[in-house]
Amino acid sequence: MKTIRIGSAAGYSGDRIEPAVELAEKGNVQYLVFECLAERTIAIAQQAKLNDPTKGYDALLAARMEAVLKQCHEKGIKIITNMGAANPQAAAQKVIDIAKAKGIKGLKVASVSGDDVFEELKAGDYKIMETGRPVAEISNSLVSANAYMGVEGIVQALRDGADVIITGRVSDPSLFLAPQIFEFGWSESDVEKYGRGVVTGHLLECGGQITGGYFADPGKKDVPDLARLGFPIAEISEDGTTIITKVEGSGGMVTPATCKEQMLYEIHDTYNYLTPDVTADFTKVTFTQDGKDRVRVEGATGRARPDTYKVSVGYIDSYVGEGQISYAGPGALARAKLALEIVKERLKIMNVKTSELRFDMIGVNSIHGDKLSQAPEPYEVRIRVTGRTEDMKEAVRIGNEVETLYTNGPAGGGGATKSARQIVAMVSALMPRSKTAPVVEYLEV
Repeated sequence: MKTIRIGSAAGYSGDRIEPAVELAEKGNVQYLVFECLAERTIAIAQQAKLNDPTKGYDALLAARMEAVLKQCHEKGIKIITNMGAANPQAAAQKVIDIAKAKGIKGLKVASVSGDDVFEELKAGDYKIMETGRPVAEISNSLVSANAYMGVEGIVQALRDGADVIITGRVSDPSLFLAPQIFEFGWSESDVEKYGRGVVTGHLLECGGQITGGYFADPGKKDVPDLARLGFPIAEISEDGTTIITKVEGSGGMVTPATCKEQMLYEIHDTYNYLTPDVTADFTKVTFTQDGKDRVRVEGATGRARPDTYKVSVGYIDSYVGEGQISYAGPGALARAKLALEIVKERLKIMNVKTSELRFDMIGVNSIHGDKLSQAPEPYEVRIRVTGRTEDMKEAVRIGNEVETLYTNGPAGGGGATKSARQIVAMVSALMPRSKTAPVVEYLEV
């Protein structure tokens, strides 16, 4: 039975680069997939593209391609990634530029777009899933609207001989499902195999989480050599059965427990895991140890895909101002409390306009609040004041008041920081599949 090996080279935009190099060098993979796009990431990328039409793709695209492009081309390893974000075409051109600089010949790069549905969303009668309210109510503050596309564009690019495929917003598992469909010739009616392929994609999409990252808990769930964490490889058979493994000798581990935690990550309904390619059913999935750092995955299935695309909608929600300062030594907690009282009063005196305010003592009550945080008095405390405002000017004033504690507050304050930033919030909408389609374009060197 035919098998392929897919390596997960990144689990988020800022992920480590050296595990991807290790996969390319030692993983014996045919595909290297970089999953780097989050909901908020693409909205920020859209803003960057508005300011500069040559931007809007992942900031680490060049560094990643510099690290793996030449050896992947020499070994025939195909690269699939959503690092195109808001500008897959510009990202593809960047890869071509890197290839030319490295003297690479015979490289075909595909960009897959069509996910940008901003104009359709603004013009149509759509509702926000989270609130049921019309999208039109926030139309003046909209930043982006991107549909979660499926495998179609990627599969087309593979059939057309692309070596590197760069997408915008596609469903994370689709990045991994597409090469399975291409290699094994699965059809849309093979919903059971599609379901298995989606489970494999979901297991790989977060990179090192399934090899022990985000899993480790010292004394309870010990993971070896996390500083050299190896990223996962899926060894996939034609029937969709998968073995999750990693490069021999790399850090971390692959066990049924690490796989189970990753499978349940960000899953709301294991019976109805909705993707643009299939409605996957994870309820009968089993994990079996099949050797050291090898876990067999079986039992997934699927049903017909939804008739709609989920659309990730970004909009300008507000501004947030923040200030922090630390207190240490005897009486640190009392001085920190006094500092917060001073800032609270100062914000009233200065009539700083906020819709929400938080006064936290990091390491004391900032996560679980006063009721659950009953630890002995600490020797050092860092306070944080955060406020939500309607404009940047008001947000800046919050951090300023914290900074003035240096000379106008309790003794011993130090390490003050302040910041103010615009907040891009995310909501969702549903759009008929007929409203958009993938667009595949090619560049060659």
